[in-house]
Amino acid sequence: MYWMPKKIDHNGRKETILRTALEVFAREGYHDSNLSIIAEEAGISRPTVYQYFHNKDEIYYYAVKLITGKLFAKYSLIAWGEHGGDEIERMTRILSDIIDTAMSNESALMNLMTVMISAKREGVDFADVIHRRTAKLSILFKRLIRQGIAAGRLREIDIDSTSDAIINLAELECFQVAFFRAYSKEASMKIIKNYLESFRA
Repeated sequence: MYWMPKKIDHNGRKETILRTALEVFAREGYHDSNLSIIAEEAGISRPTVYQYFHNKDEIYYYAVKLITGKLFAKYSLIAWGEHGGDEIERMTRILSDIIDTAMSNESALMNLMTVMISAKREGVDFADVIHRRTAKLSILFKRLIRQGIAAGRLREIDIDSTSDAIINLAELECFQVAFFRAYSKEASMKIIKNYLESFRA
């Protein structure tokens, strides 16, 4: 009888390690966490974890990359696809989807942010990683704003600082979803819509 080797789902295994690591980081603190604890709680061997990640920093970078990469592909379609609507409506849809995504992944988001806060106290700053991974989204907003101004649909505004403000608003909403039990998407979207509508010519 011919023996077939067991097929390993590498992406599934990476995501298992990732989810477990975020839970361990949030519970133990970033400094006190290690790959042995993560391996044990994920139910796999430490050498197996090393096949995918060399250290815990790599795990965190992968988490941010995984989340932002999936989102950016979706938001490019909203910005430039056949969805219809002007620049304000498209930016509103993107921000609404960011909130929906945060709400449906509340536990993972809270772990991600708890790790950031814990690591910062221990002298590890992930702000640059987050900034690099959200740069594409910032460029997307800048292009939408520039297009709207050129078409006369948006008033003359500082493109760079406006895009930065929109990114900061998205980050604030994610923080509130993660940590405020009484978060209301409806109330937040009302504020976001009023803010974006103020850019109209």
